[in-house]
Amino acid sequence: MTAVQGPSVRRPSVRRPPAHRPSLHRVSPGSALTHAGTMAYRGLLKFKHNPQQLFDVLVLPVVFTVMFAGIFGGAIAGDVASYLPTLVPGVLVQVALAASVTTGVQLREDMNKGVFDRFRSLPIARIAPLAGSLIADVVRYAVAAVITIAVGMALGYRPGSVVGVVAACVLTIVCAFALSWIFALMGVLMSKASTVQGVSMLVLMPLTFMSNALVPVATMPGWMQAFAGVNPVSHLVSAVRQLANEGQFGLQIVWSLLGAFAVLAVAAPVALRVYMRRT
Repeated sequence: MTAVQGPSVRRPSVRRPPAHRPSLHRVSPGSALTHAGTMAYRGLLKFKHNPQQLFDVLVLPVVFTVMFAGIFGGAIAGDVASYLPTLVPGVLVQVALAASVTTGVQLREDMNKGVFDRFRSLPIARIAPLAGSLIADVVRYAVAAVITIAVGMALGYRPGSVVGVVAACVLTIVCAFALSWIFALMGVLMSKASTVQGVSMLVLMPLTFMSNALVPVATMPGWMQAFAGVNPVSHLVSAVRQLANEGQFGLQIVWSLLGAFAVLAVAAPVALRVYMRRT
């Protein structure tokens, strides 16, 4: 015998609430630039309310210029005044590149504090907080450049061209901004700000000191001379010296700009992609 099945009873369907998904609204390029500018202004306000963030770019130029002039001036050039045309452009590059490390450190600190998580709830371009942070740090590079030139002139440095000095500072700021994208990538990838600072300085110190920034390359060991010859920092320092001391635009400037654009072309898209995935 077959069992007689009764009429099927339909249970009322229960509609589950949709899973929470972040809004995927599109932002036009013009709006993204506006949002990045707003975030850059936020970064400038941070400098105003916390001037300690400018401590490195205010103190390092003074310490480096005075200390290296006293240590190396007599040994390399015979006296401090003769060494300043070599030293000041080198310190200008060193301090600006060292200041770019702070970009990655502060980015990691903000991410650990949940600042960027709060930005996700705002109807802004997702890349705006990252781009705005890097743009605001350009002010730090400019402050470092001005302080370095001022300290050098106080010690007796006399540039060969005012226009050349301005161009040298702009070139240094452009290269420091390009390098800051590498440190921003480190800030996104690493979990601690102290790790970002340690690894960044480990990478930056050989680049800045194993170059022609402070001493002639000819006085170095052979293997170090080979490294200094291909070191992009050496090309940047040579370009800055040409501009500041002679007021000339040489081939080293072209190499420096090409290097900066190459770093931007590689590091910026990678940093943005990793940042978008992590946030």
